[in-house]
Amino acid sequence: MSRPTTHLDARRQFMLSLLFAVVVSVGLYAYGAFRMHSLVYNYLLWNLFLAFVPLLVAFRLVKVLRKKQWSDWEPIGLTLVWLLFLPNSFYMISDYIHLRDVSAAHILYAAVQFTAFICLGVLLGFCSLYLVHRELRRRLSGPAAGAWVAGTLLLCSMAIYIGRDLRWNSWDVLANPAGLLFDVTERLLKPEDYPAMFVTVGSFFALLGALYVVVWAGAKLLRSAPPTDVTAP
Repeated sequence: MSRPTTHLDARRQFMLSLLFAVVVSVGLYAYGAFRMHSLVYNYLLWNLFLAFVPLLVAFRLVKVLRKKQWSDWEPIGLTLVWLLFLPNSFYMISDYIHLRDVSAAHILYAAVQFTAFICLGVLLGFCSLYLVHRELRRRLSGPAAGAWVAGTLLLCSMAIYIGRDLRWNSWDVLANPAGLLFDVTERLLKPEDYPAMFVTVGSFFALLGALYVVVWAGAKLLRSAPPTDVTAP
């Protein structure tokens, strides 16, 4: 008789699958760097590292919430750190913009390479969002938790615009909060002067929202599936 899969086993398998995906992505990068004799795309490695941060923080947050209220200082601090770094996971989608600088001889391989990093980054972001969403559902109604998730994705979409178009990053929240606040406030007070902001934020919000609905519904389907027969024939 096969041993039923425990939560610890499932978590270990999940982490191993992420490690495998990382190895594949880094391998593609290494071969591409060797092929083109250039490390020009090394920012993909850094962006992927940043994409892991919110997932690790979400794991810690879930563990802390088993013993503490969300209103305690540690869960609040972890939530703020999670919100600060979560946009980095989805920001990687905008890295496709660099494909315009790739020569025709390397464009297809570069597209595969970028897709490997971007898909993994987005997956990491959705995994961390799913963990937080489940904790919200334990404390709030379905619509209320969904509203929090929608607000989070809207903030992420705005952060992508701030990062790609205004060239601010997560560290600037601490390093230069005044400059960041000035740039953002100017656009919020005079949105008619920045039509590209609506296009960027709205398109990312629609994309991320649609994809996460599929992720949430798919996870719910898997949770509701009847257990398989684990006995040997």
